[in-house]
Amino acid sequence: MSSKLTLTAGQYSAKGRKEINQDFHGLCIPDEPLLASKGIAIALADGISSSDVGHVASESAIKSFLDDYYCTSEAWSVKSSAQRVLSAANSWLYAQSRHSQYRYDMDRGYVCTLSALIIKSNTAHIFHVGDSRVYRLRDANLEQLTDDHRLVVSAEQSYLSRALGISPQLEIDYLALQAEEGDVFILATDGVHEFAAPPFIITAIREAGDDLDAAARRIAEEAYTRGSKDNLTAQIVRIETLPGQAPNELYQQLAELPPAPVLEARMLFEGYRIIRQVHGSSRSHVYLAEDVDSGALVIVKTPSIDLRDDPAYLERFMLEEWIARRINSAHVLKPCAQTRKRHSVYVVSEYIEGQTLAQWMVDNPAPELETVRAIVEQIARGLLAFHRLEMLHQDLRPNNIMIDASGTVKIIDFGAARVSGLAEAGTANLQPHILGTVQYTAPEYFLGEAGRPCSDLFSLGVIAYQMLSGRLPYGAEVAKSRTRAAQRKLQYQSVLDEQREIPAWIDAALAKAVHPDPNRRYAELSEFTHDLRHPNPALLKERATPLIDRNPLRFWQGLSFVLAVLVLALLSSNTLVK
Repeated sequence: MSSKLTLTAGQYSAKGRKEINQDFHGLCIPDEPLLASKGIAIALADGISSSDVGHVASESAIKSFLDDYYCTSEAWSVKSSAQRVLSAANSWLYAQSRHSQYRYDMDRGYVCTLSALIIKSNTAHIFHVGDSRVYRLRDANLEQLTDDHRLVVSAEQSYLSRALGISPQLEIDYLALQAEEGDVFILATDGVHEFAAPPFIITAIREAGDDLDAAARRIAEEAYTRGSKDNLTAQIVRIETLPGQAPNELYQQLAELPPAPVLEARMLFEGYRIIRQVHGSSRSHVYLAEDVDSGALVIVKTPSIDLRDDPAYLERFMLEEWIARRINSAHVLKPCAQTRKRHSVYVVSEYIEGQTLAQWMVDNPAPELETVRAIVEQIARGLLAFHRLEMLHQDLRPNNIMIDASGTVKIIDFGAARVSGLAEAGTANLQPHILGTVQYTAPEYFLGEAGRPCSDLFSLGVIAYQMLSGRLPYGAEVAKSRTRAAQRKLQYQSVLDEQREIPAWIDAALAKAVHPDPNRRYAELSEFTHDLRHPNPALLKERATPLIDRNPLRFWQGLSFVLAVLVLALLSSNTLVK
């Protein structure tokens, strides 16, 4: 299997029997690194026949989609990137109609259908709204992959039930398929697919060989010959090679470099003068250093000597810098600009003069509630910067949080982070089995489930709980609970005690944040931080967790016992009556 995605494409569009061509289509095959991180995009749009500006809508939709998709964050998944771009295009088209003479007749406004295909790594992503279609041809079988969003009133009358620009809200179909070498995808407007029969399409593609432009033209001409009165547009792409499951292209240059050597105080290393070792562990070595050119103090982090032959570890190590360069937050560690050629694998970041939150908790065993709130809110802002880019931190713990001399809180370690955009690219080595430190890891990870933003929220809730109480909400039981039944038995230990003045509503907010069931936690970080400052009546009114939720087996056993007693009592009373 190749290390690169390649395909053969063909396109054709004509006005047919209409006065103008209201269809528009496009294809973008970017260079690296966008080819690996964003994939190849193919799309077509069809302006509605009742509109004089349908061609403007279809052209604007395709151009904005192909331009804006490649400007989205590399960390975003294909689905999120495309849907956000299409939602923006929909809003623009709808606004154009609302501010035009067509505002009271949307059927004459800036409205079009759209079908798009994005092939990234080994996956084909399909986005669709309207009545154009996407097909897949595999092993001489032509399969329709999209549904027509058309409401049929009668044999003579039908209209679009969904389209771009027809409503302020966009509902778009999404489908992800495993791609194979040799797969052929066909995109066609209704002027083509309603008249060109599937057997003809299959034959035309087979006989065209590598000239898929000729195949697209032949299919459109067949539709014209069969009586199509609409515009005619067809796109055909055949996957020639797919990338293998090798590490992502973004890491290949660094992967070819040797790991940094063991560093000692006063030595010069690639333009940095090492001052002292700050931290050393089996995972990495961290040094305080001075940039010889600028005189600035920086942190140099090098891979562990013991793990330098582990490709999975090196990938995760290199991922940290990639993440740091894409997050812009005052509460996330910033990388230093790389101004010199790199000769080995290491990471350079800003120097934070301060202490870890773990040390801060040792020094402040009974902090004021307001101080805890301020720290939690800053951590939440840092996490939100991750989540906005579809990243999960997955290892939030006191040792991975720094507090500088001004009281600013920063998240400093991203070695276990999950990036949706990279996960799609097949970089399986980026995912260790258990991602974080077990005391702060959300329960769902121990079930083998993927994390979500509320998994990071769980870790933040545990940290807030620990700052207020000096202990953990479930002790060491979370890591031992590897089944759903065991997790349902976890008992939250109230943070309230006789020694601290902590309001009951704070305890209720913490209990919700660290609930074993992710579906019963806060949906947003902002909700948690808000409830730490404002009593939530809904939480205060909640009763204790019912027995059926805490221990379903015991509940049904108890109910069965009660029913058995009632049955025996009834039988006994009947005997006495006789």
